[in-house]
Formats: sequence, C-alpha cells, structure tokens
Amino acid sequence: MTLRCAVLDDFQSVATTIADWSPLAGKVDVVSFPDHFGSEGELAAALAEFDIVVTLRERVPFPASLLARLPRLRLLVASGMRNSAIDYTAARAQGVTVCGTASSPTPPVELTWALLLGLARGIVPEAEAFRDGGRWQSTVGADLHGRRLGLLGLGKIGSRVAQVGLAFGMDVIAWSQNLTKERTDEAGTALAATKEELLESSDFVSVHLALSDRTRGLVGAAELARMRPTAYLVNTSRAAIVDQDALLSALRAGTIAGAGVDVFDTEPLPADHPMRTAPRLLATPHLGYVTRANYERYYGQAIEDIQAFLAGAPVRLLC
Repeated sequence: MTLRCAVLDDFQSVATTIADWSPLAGKVDVVSFPDHFGSEGELAAALAEFDIVVTLRERVPFPASLLARLPRLRLLVASGMRNSAIDYTAARAQGVTVCGTASSPTPPVELTWALLLGLARGIVPEAEAFRDGGRWQSTVGADLHGRRLGLLGLGKIGSRVAQVGLAFGMDVIAWSQNLTKERTDEAGTALAATKEELLESSDFVSVHLALSDRTRGLVGAAELARMRPTAYLVNTSRAAIVDQDALLSALRAGTIAGAGVDVFDTEPLPADHPMRTAPRLLATPHLGYVTRANYERYYGQAIEDIQAFLAGAPVRLLC
C-alpha cells in the first residue's frame, strides 16, 4: 500500500524539487502544502489521510490534542534536532515516530548581520527613497567599528556572530545563565558579569538563545529600559525570548533606536498585526533558516528519515 506524506508550510513551493524524492516513488505519495493552516481544526482536517508529515522548524505545534486527531500518522519529521512544538510524550503514546534533520548555523548568522547592518545604515529607508525619487541621504549611519556588540548566548550561532563582529573591529561581550569565562575566552569575547551590564553597555544587542522556561520573557520592559536610546536590538532566535508587547512599546516610544526581528509569536504574522506597522523596526518573515543549502539539507535528510523508517530502522530519532 502506498503511504501518503504531507509537507507543511512549503511557502516557496520548492520542497518537491529542491531534493530528490524519487527513492520514495511507488512507496510514498508526497503532497506539499504552500499555505499555512491557521487552526488546529484546519490542520487536523488536512492531515487526516496522511501517514507521514514533514514540518519545518517549530512553526506548527503538534500537541496531544492534534496528534489524537491524526490516527493514521506514523512518522513526523521535523527540520532540526530540537523542536519544542511537538508533544513527544503524546507522540510516543500514540506510536508516532519523530525524527529530525541536521541544520546549519550559518544562515541565521548571515541574516543576523543583514538585519544589524540594515538597521545601522538605514538601508531600507534610503533604498526606498532612492527608488521613489525621495530625499538624497536622509539618515546618518551608526558605526560598528569600535562599538560594543552584546550577545545574549554564545552557542553555535552566537559564537559565529561574534567572529563577524570582531572582524568589524567591534568590542564583543556575551552573557547567558551558564556562560563561563573559559568559553568567552575561547570565542575571543568578554564575559558580561550580568545581563543588565550587557544591556546597559552595548550599542547592539543580539539574541542567540534556545527557548526554554529560563529564557522565555528574558528581555522584557525592564530590560529594554536599560538599553541605550541609541542602541539596537536584533532577534533571530525565538520571539518569546523578547516580550513582544514591551518591544512594541519601546519602538513606539523611541527608547531604543530600533530593532531587527525575524521571529514572531504567531507565524505567519496576521496582516493587521501591530508589528507590521511598528516604527524603527526592520522585520523579515522568519528567513533565518531559509537558504538553498539548508533546504537541500532539510528535505534531503527528511527523505532519508522516511526511507529508514520504511526499512524499520529509523534514524535521527527525536522520540
């Protein structure tokens, strides 16, 4: 019997062409969905007849309530090797195998710098004015050389962001709950004694932490108030690490110079969401992982996961 596989959130409609799915021919019928399902009910109805689901990152939650409505589901493949949106306990109880894929830290590093540089040099307003026949030079750029870059998190992504900052001649400082001086010395950065010190002393603050109970809401109104009015915040990690309402308030009040954001509490972001019209905000629709090489890796390894599952020897198991 041919199994059915659903590929979710294939916004660019590339999932079935960017990797070679032919090894599954005759065994698995693959259907990609280019549109996001906005509710659990819509998702349950769309996936009711599928045995396998491939999902990108943590955009689509798979709680126990949804899994219970998918009795045919046997394999769930998620890009990356960490996914907080899947109820692993419920998946195990229902006999659903969950597998992951590799994910490169390079694309989010590059996007972090695209946002930071875009903010610092006013790229979007200057480019729009150029095309619209507007004012010739309306902004004064913020310097990077000699300025301080504060990193909340110094893992695989944060450490690479640090390397670029150092190459720009920036003073790089880092902090997280368990960060040690040995680790910052290894990365060539300084260790901030406290989160507050980092926020108060940095000209640019960039978030590179995994979302957990300890990091949820780590940057709220009190933390944003500690930042300099000339400082910029960049978040390409997880939206919930930064209090979204507090960030909106800070942007509207001008208590920080601006923010570069790639992640949101709700994705895709509703058309009428206040983030879409917030001042001093450079925002992208969660493009951090969206590059050709990363997609080739995601979908190529998703195919390998499906093949291994069909052979009775699952690989890259998450549960």
